[in-house]
Amino acid sequence: MEPADIPEPARRQSVLIVDDEPGNIQIVAEVLRDECDLFFATSGAEALRVAQLVRPDLILLDLLMPEMDGFETCRRLKVDPAVQDIPVVFVTARDDVDGETRGLEVGGIDYVTKPISLPVLRARVRVHLRLKRREDELRARALVDGLTGIANRRRLDEVLEQEWRRARRAQEPLSVAFLDVDHFKRYNDRYGHLEGDACLRRIAAVLRSLARRPGDFAARFGGEEFLCLLPRTDLDGVAALAERIRAGVLNERIPHADSGAGPWVSVSVGAACVVPGARHGPPALLGLADRMLYRAKQAGRNRVEAARLEPEDPA
Repeated sequence: MEPADIPEPARRQSVLIVDDEPGNIQIVAEVLRDECDLFFATSGAEALRVAQLVRPDLILLDLLMPEMDGFETCRRLKVDPAVQDIPVVFVTARDDVDGETRGLEVGGIDYVTKPISLPVLRARVRVHLRLKRREDELRARALVDGLTGIANRRRLDEVLEQEWRRARRAQEPLSVAFLDVDHFKRYNDRYGHLEGDACLRRIAAVLRSLARRPGDFAARFGGEEFLCLLPRTDLDGVAALAERIRAGVLNERIPHADSGAGPWVSVSVGAACVVPGARHGPPALLGLADRMLYRAKQAGRNRVEAARLEPEDPA
């Protein structure tokens, strides 16, 4: 499951040092070795690859490099959604107002000139890493559903877009299970909203316990609706998980005297699968899962309906 719903212990942060002179990298590395994990690149192109791979917390970027200078490297970092939030500090021998201005305009947050005062550089790195940790913590809180502790709709939209692009590149299946609590308004009317909140938390716990493979992602979609996103999962796989979720919620034995689907709280689940292509986008997958959910409810609730989105289906 995506760990956004669980507070992470403080981890050791990382810095990517980019300089075409290995000697300069070694000097800076000696100063920062005890502060953080270090990664290195000797060109702009290599810096882009390493940043994508390790997602460092801070990049120290030389400005004057052959082929791709620091300005262009920073510009490319800032247009890539995967790495655009990584702060960039220029470290350069170019000591002029125009260079510093341009560095800040392309997305840098600081500008350190050579010859470097190593104690000052270390202090600046500490400040920027501390700010980055605080920003990450605030962002993580903003992406968690306050009631259930799992990811919220905003985080779901981000992850779905990322997984769609990845699945399209790899031509691998991507699946979703869309579930809704049966007759939840009746539950709230009979037992009260505090019990309703407790019920939603227990359902979220079921999802947390079942969507456990690396990459599996559970979120509260809104109200009494939840969604599980399952990369590299075909139709049989998502249908099987959807059935485990349905049975898992029923096994909680949460009394629901006013449910027409049985004596316990139950869920209806719509499952959908697609190998992403050019014709459809994420809304088409969600739309199919929503239609399957509607079919499950029309068929009596407390059941699973599943379908595959085919390339020739209407967009």
